[in-house]
Amino acid sequence: MTQSKRKLARQTPLAGLWLSAGLILLLAFAPAAAAKKRPPASLYWGAQIGEQMTGEAAPWDMEPVYRFQQITGKGLSLIEFAAPFAECEESGCVMTRFPSTPLENARSYGAIPVFSWNSTSSPPSVNQPDFNLGTLLSGRYDAYIREFATKAKEWGKPFFLRFNWEMNGFWFPWSEGVNGNTPGQFVAVWRHVHDIFESVGATNATWVWCPNVDLYNSLTPLGELYPGDRYVDWTGLDGFNWGKRAGSPGWQTFNQVFHRTYRRIVTKVAPGKPMMLAEVASTNRGGNKPAWIKNMLNKVRHNYRKIRAIVWYDVDDRGTNWPLERSKKAGNAFRKGINPKAYRPNIFGGIVQSPIQPPPR
Repeated sequence: MTQSKRKLARQTPLAGLWLSAGLILLLAFAPAAAAKKRPPASLYWGAQIGEQMTGEAAPWDMEPVYRFQQITGKGLSLIEFAAPFAECEESGCVMTRFPSTPLENARSYGAIPVFSWNSTSSPPSVNQPDFNLGTLLSGRYDAYIREFATKAKEWGKPFFLRFNWEMNGFWFPWSEGVNGNTPGQFVAVWRHVHDIFESVGATNATWVWCPNVDLYNSLTPLGELYPGDRYVDWTGLDGFNWGKRAGSPGWQTFNQVFHRTYRRIVTKVAPGKPMMLAEVASTNRGGNKPAWIKNMLNKVRHNYRKIRAIVWYDVDDRGTNWPLERSKKAGNAFRKGINPKAYRPNIFGGIVQSPIQPPPR
């Protein structure tokens, strides 16, 4: 044996110990390193676009969608819109029909429709005794719901159905504690409507259960309002940075708005469900809106892994300046934020699977 080999042989036990220790450390830190290097989640993204652009909201009118796409530089994979059970005027109320035309408009564009349907009448009011939860449970609107569900089945294509959202608040007539509603009725109504859809075979509806963020643990506890995993396909959250204005908590970061309620849902209420931010926006009062948007679109991809869809609320709402078209800097920030390929474009017009799955990573 040469001297160099004898030297190596003498060092081998100690070197082996160092090697073993290094291997143990490497294995210990491997999961953390892998998590850091894990690619960001892919997401559907889009907007609910109000009447402020053309006088008619999308997707009844598709021109606002194309204008919004010019601002953001990418096709939308989600288009959200809303309708109540009934449209009322002084002459009376007319029950709304299944919205096959706007749904088809969104799908033809390549987006997945997000239809927010609520069991009330317009114009909106918290006190609507004819549409309280007890009235729905009495069966008064079963024939209407069944006809609506039958039309959904006949249309036959997948869509997100966001029914009676922000139910944990007190500002909509389907919330418990207002409009004559009592505890337990929200879950009962949700299951009742879901069961009617199921009974007619309208399985192309993907059910989105969507509370509002609860900043101060002051709203109805979410566990009391969750219908159960069999009745929910996606969870959701609505939340806004209201900025400096009367009645607002002041300028808040994306984390301050969403993190607490997000954690509650994904760890306790519905850990097995993907999540959609179905309404999100920031004002420009009291802070830097472009920076807020940049932070939001980065945080959602990297730090909020259960969120697999996000919808910007591009609606002219009480002077809040949510719409991106009001600020070139805000529009440019959004454009840069959704540029990564994780934000999927309008390539989903041909999907057929129900319930709708998150986009492939």
